[in-house]
Amino acid sequence: MGIAALRDRGFRWFFLARTITLITGSMSSIALAFAVLGIDNDAAALSIVLTAFTVANIVFLLLGGVVADRLPRAVVIQTSYVVDILSIGATAALLFTGTATVPALAALAAVNGASAAFVMPAMQGLIPQLTTPDHLQQANALLSFARSATTIAGPVVAGGIVALAGPAWVMVIQAAGWAAAIVFLAMVRLPPPIRGQRAGLFHDLHDGWREFWSRPWLWIVVLAFMVLNAIHVGAWGVAGPYIAKNDPLLGVAGWGWVVSAEGAGVLLMTLLLMWIPLRRPLRLGMLGMSALAIPLTLLGLHPAVPLLVIAALVAGAGVEVFSTGWNVTMMEQIPEEKLSRVSSYDMLGSYVAMPVGTLAFGWLIARVDLPALMVASAIVYAAIALGTMAVPSIWRMRRRADAVPEDVPVA
Repeated sequence: MGIAALRDRGFRWFFLARTITLITGSMSSIALAFAVLGIDNDAAALSIVLTAFTVANIVFLLLGGVVADRLPRAVVIQTSYVVDILSIGATAALLFTGTATVPALAALAAVNGASAAFVMPAMQGLIPQLTTPDHLQQANALLSFARSATTIAGPVVAGGIVALAGPAWVMVIQAAGWAAAIVFLAMVRLPPPIRGQRAGLFHDLHDGWREFWSRPWLWIVVLAFMVLNAIHVGAWGVAGPYIAKNDPLLGVAGWGWVVSAEGAGVLLMTLLLMWIPLRRPLRLGMLGMSALAIPLTLLGLHPAVPLLVIAALVAGAGVEVFSTGWNVTMMEQIPEEKLSRVSSYDMLGSYVAMPVGTLAFGWLIARVDLPALMVASAIVYAAIALGTMAVPSIWRMRRRADAVPEDVPVA
């Protein structure tokens, strides 16, 4: 049962902490955008601030994984939240006093990006310490449900607060949410980290890399997602809005319905995954990811709103099948004391090409036939997602409780 994971005391406190940071974090991203545009009404200014966050996050990811494996993970997250509170508070102070500038907000965003690089690997390593193996899928589905729900509701609330009181007050609310999360995480009781014999930072990085590279199912999926994510952010995130603005068959309002349908698909699938076990998490996950090729094809050939809404709903559900299946597989297959480091390599490989995809599609849209570009993107996307299933360890991967000896991937 999906609620069974909440019977685990440690996970229950972690879930409360994570939910409140998801709510306030989804609000602050909207507020920050309006704050930047209020200073300089130029998309380039907003791009500078967002890029500062992304670059800092990528630069510090591997270090964040090492630290999260060396120290108590809840303490790593709490310390990062303290840093966030200080940077968020500084942002609010600059906005309240009218002294905020784009470079100053970019510098503070970089601090937040670096801090997030420690939080994300620590959370990946923390979840299996807080719940039983039987509840692992349900725990991940619950976290996905909270993330999806807050992504839908948070921006709406933030927009109202920004309109009535200004973006600085949203930053205050976020800082308060982070402070509450620190208190909730203090209620989590964990065994001390498994230290082993470590020679230093580079030894730990090499050890994490060896663990990452020794599993073909792991690095092949990460390599695939370097391309999949680049196509996703480019074809869906850049070309999609462009088509909506210039094709009356879709329109801006229609695109809003399509994006909402994608989120609804994610939300509905998280509810199902609280009850339905994924016996073959990677096989089903990569099959689910391939579903995004359907709305990409429709965007190029016939971007009618009803068809796209249905296709986006299916694609969102497929993405969530992969997300939960991937997290569960990582948590079951990677040793606990190395999970944060391996997760940091996973995140780095998956995220690093996303800015390239954004820039590449922005360049291609103006230079090639757009329907052909979307169809070609869909074909490449589906081919890569489905092609990974030809790897035996991906095709045969089972949940640990269901595995038989020949299904265990061997380095």
